[in-house]
Amino acid sequence: MQETIGLTRQQIAQLLASDLPDGAIVNLGIGMPTLVGDHLPPDKDILLHSENGILGMGAAASGQYVDTDLINASRQPVTLREGASITEHTISFAMMRGGHLDYAVLGAFQVSERGDLANWKTDAKDAIPAVGGAMDLAVGARQVWVMMEHRGRDGSPKLVKQCSYPLTGKEVVARIYTDLAVIDVTPQGLNVHAMHFGIDEAFLRSATEARLHFSAPRRIVLDAVGTPRYA
Repeated sequence: MQETIGLTRQQIAQLLASDLPDGAIVNLGIGMPTLVGDHLPPDKDILLHSENGILGMGAAASGQYVDTDLINASRQPVTLREGASITEHTISFAMMRGGHLDYAVLGAFQVSERGDLANWKTDAKDAIPAVGGAMDLAVGARQVWVMMEHRGRDGSPKLVKQCSYPLTGKEVVARIYTDLAVIDVTPQGLNVHAMHFGIDEAFLRSATEARLHFSAPRRIVLDAVGTPRYA
């Protein structure tokens, strides 16, 4: 049996951040996506938006830089870039709904092979449904990138043929970043853009319910300090 190997959440965030183009305006959703703000390449000018009313959000705050009145959508303390602006919710949501965001990076419970997104409600008895601004982002951003583990805690696949959880948006996801692979949603289905160096196609198929297409995918490797890159 092949050993399960995958990226950490921080490494997924690093890889995704490296793929964001210079000049992009990007919303970071709650949960795992907030990690992306700590790994933006210094040679790129990327403007971060948070749905609670920040445009020009910086990395997470710590120590003496923590201001409890300055938080992201996950209620975590953050910093501001020079020139940042603070707005109330109607202005922030107008940015989200009006097509002004180049990318929205969202977490997910499930993504279907057509790019359907389910990320606000599960059937768990102790789970509290919380859609927040996810539906606005899913349909308002020019591209939606999902960031998640490839499988749930019980080992069940999160890339599925059809979502069993209530949908956030239909056919809205463009790219998916997991601990095992980077996968593009295309008109032909899910195409593996890159996969972790420690797994093969058979293993990735076994971890995925949705059908996968492989068109010479790149390999995700780690450098000497554990930073992921494409090879």
